[in-house]
Amino acid sequence: MSANEATRVFPTPTDLIHNRGLIADPAAFARDAGAASWLYLCGEEFDSMQGGMSYADVQAAVPESANLIADPPREFDMDVARRGIAALDDLPRPTLVTCRTGPRSSALIYLYAGLRAGASADQVLSRAEADSAPFVEAAPLRAWVAQGLE
Repeated sequence: MSANEATRVFPTPTDLIHNRGLIADPAAFARDAGAASWLYLCGEEFDSMQGGMSYADVQAAVPESANLIADPPREFDMDVARRGIAALDDLPRPTLVTCRTGPRSSALIYLYAGLRAGASADQVLSRAEADSAPFVEAAPLRAWVAQGLE
């Protein structure tokens, strides 16, 4: 299957939004996206870092949220995938999914959308490449998405 065929078969996820860098103003980020909910993938230590934010910032920005702590140095493994999928099943749309700068959140979004669409790893990775999803530049995250789709 060509990259063109793969991207036609698996569309860009539209009701799940990931970040592409640090979020300067969580309330504005949520408002601009029209978000009904937010899945936040960072732990408390991110709040104390330059450019960081807290889960309390997330909670103040949207009506519903969940915190799945999966930022470095924690492993981003299939347990994170299972818990992330379960959280996304429960959150209303549109849903923000954010990590520190976007690679892990985008990987979770494409994995989730691919699973729900019954798409293959090739289809999901082709679409993610076409969309310039942040995770496509990280081989371990590409492998994580492919593993999750198997």
